[in-house]
Amino acid sequence: MDREPLTLEQIKASRPKVDRAKIAATTEADIRSHQIEDGEDPDGPLPPFRAVPNVRAIRAHLKMTQEEFAGAIGVPLATVRNWEQARTGMDPAVRSLLRVVEREPEAALRALAK
Repeated sequence: MDREPLTLEQIKASRPKVDRAKIAATTEADIRSHQIEDGEDPDGPLPPFRAVPNVRAIRAHLKMTQEEFAGAIGVPLATVRNWEQARTGMDPAVRSLLRVVEREPEAALRALAK
């Protein structure tokens, strides 16, 4: 059954369907069970913390404008702005790319050049 796509206004007006009672009823034992089902070890060590790269600092170190930086790494200008203003997160591949740009900028930018 095909449905018309929602407009932006419809999406903004819609309320998420969250069963608050179900969330409130979830116990620590339930969470533990779900972790085990997902293949996680609830008693194992936490993975090492890896800070999210600071895009503004990387860009400033390279003496690039947002537009230049966006072009250099191949993303839209709006994406760089969103990262710098923490409006959107970064997926793991982006974080890895930015770590490389931060640590080896000349090599990374040379490899990414068009």
